[in-house]
Amino acid sequence: MSRASHALLVGTALLLGGCSYVSDSLWPSLTGDDPAGESVAAEKVAVAPSKAEQNSAPTLSPAAPGGQGTPSLSTPAAPPQLGTTQFVPPGVTSFQNTGTYVGQKIAQMRQELGALQNRISQRNASLQQIRQMTAQNAQRYHGTIAAVNARLQLGTTPGNPVLVNQWNQAQAELDRLGADIAAMNSLANEVAADSSFAAYLLESARATYGLSGAIDQDHKQLAVLEDETNRTVVLIDRLLNELSEDVSRQTAYVANERSNLTTLSLAIKNGELYGTSLANRAFAAASAPASFAPQRTGNFAADTRRPLVVIRFDRPDVPYQQALYTAVSRALERRPQASFDLVAVSPSKGSAAQVALAQSKSRKYAEKVMRTLIDMGLPASRITLSATTSPSASTNEVDIYVR
Repeated sequence: MSRASHALLVGTALLLGGCSYVSDSLWPSLTGDDPAGESVAAEKVAVAPSKAEQNSAPTLSPAAPGGQGTPSLSTPAAPPQLGTTQFVPPGVTSFQNTGTYVGQKIAQMRQELGALQNRISQRNASLQQIRQMTAQNAQRYHGTIAAVNARLQLGTTPGNPVLVNQWNQAQAELDRLGADIAAMNSLANEVAADSSFAAYLLESARATYGLSGAIDQDHKQLAVLEDETNRTVVLIDRLLNELSEDVSRQTAYVANERSNLTTLSLAIKNGELYGTSLANRAFAAASAPASFAPQRTGNFAADTRRPLVVIRFDRPDVPYQQALYTAVSRALERRPQASFDLVAVSPSKGSAAQVALAQSKSRKYAEKVMRTLIDMGLPASRITLSATTSPSASTNEVDIYVR
């Protein structure tokens, strides 16, 4: 067994030693004491860092081709594939003006169609440039995020300033991706205007057949002009469709990555790797923060439900974040539309002043847990807060239920 594997087993054993399970199918409550009330002395084993942990510049495995396969925690999901079509107008056939009124009308429409196709060529060049910039910004963003995740996976100090700086760089790159989406939207508006003008030209060409004073050569030229205008209309429609798909995919991608960045900032703050944002599992948009429901006082009526997690705040700085993320993440995997009830439980023993002080502390702990869940990406609309007292509670705790 390697030293890293041995260290992992020892760390897992020490973590489980301070947790109590509600049932085999639920996750542990978090406390610093043994559930049976007996103190268990854990033997401390000193393990030297492995070569991977000593490496200051870890090498990341490349992603699978085409974005296939399941990404590891150290490598974020690949950005959506942008379109690759080159939109080249068919061109306008030149004819000699017949000198008739219809011939002059055809020459004018042919000139307008040529100007339209020149604009489409410019739109195509702008689109390819935006796509190139988007790909470069995405590569820089993913390279920065991968470096942060790799450092967190190996282990680091809470609030590492190097990771904070890298997180700021990643946020700047994501802002550039947002600017690329805005550029695509602006380009789509311009192409939509070109589409309206192309439809007008096509209707004008068809209406010209009904004009009097035309010769056979005019109608031959008009048929060619109609075909070329029709092909231009189809080309513009395809350009609009591909632009719309690019904007839609990129918008969803950037929104998900912003949620992931929020969760990553919490991981940097605590110095441990969590995973992707819970928002990507919940499939819902965040709303206004939840507020406390009316506090239940007087006769205590125990909740008949089994809590998903019980966090006991029996000591300062209880490290509950990783276990909380794991529990909620697995719950959302089973029930993507699940909501969560956070109940602040305080002891009812002691004087009135002691009970009131315990109630205030438990409410603050519940708000802290709620903020942690929101930072992990869980929409606030999925969270409700309430408070109660319990004669069986020995310390302040927050019970989390799945609803």
